[in-house]
Amino acid sequence: MGTSADPRAGVDDLTAKARIRNVAMDLYAEQGEDRISMRAIATAAGVTVGLLVHHFKTKDGIRTAVEQLIVDYFAQAVAQAPTTGTPREVATARDAAVERMLESNPAVVNYLRRALLDPNGSKSQLLQRLTELTRSEVAKAREAGIASTHRRDSTQIIEIIVRQLGQLFLQPMIDTMWDQVSGPDESDDDKPVLTVHVQPRN
Repeated sequence: MGTSADPRAGVDDLTAKARIRNVAMDLYAEQGEDRISMRAIATAAGVTVGLLVHHFKTKDGIRTAVEQLIVDYFAQAVAQAPTTGTPREVATARDAAVERMLESNPAVVNYLRRALLDPNGSKSQLLQRLTELTRSEVAKAREAGIASTHRRDSTQIIEIIVRQLGQLFLQPMIDTMWDQVSGPDESDDDKPVLTVHVQPRN
């Protein structure tokens, strides 16, 4: 799969259903789901509310489609990563592919932050969906011999998600503190960059 693959630009890209889903993700990422009505989504997508209801039934249906799109972004990023090398090299390549995907898609980043950090976002099932994707990828990697089978798969799943999302959530806090405490002789090249590792208890 080429590096230009985009889950938003599939074979159904020109359909009203895909357009509604894509617009909803952008609006939710920018303003939060609770602030966006079905009418606002329909207007931005250039369709009627009736057509939106026809395709998705409710806002829950729209959220489900949007969150599947987010999962598809992660799945395609991982699929583009090399599968040769040691388990550590493969894991590093996959993390880098996810990082590039997030850097290229600010709406995905903003949606993730809202869905996973907003205390009112309990209706979201995005974390569960990402966990299931990661579980599947870990199982395939273990079967292919490119992931360790000497450690618990549950630990591997958590490590991957924390590595891939930890910097996403915490780096903005570091950037804000840097702007406050850095001196005039310090440049952004001196700014600390967060690297996340998970340490097993035993």
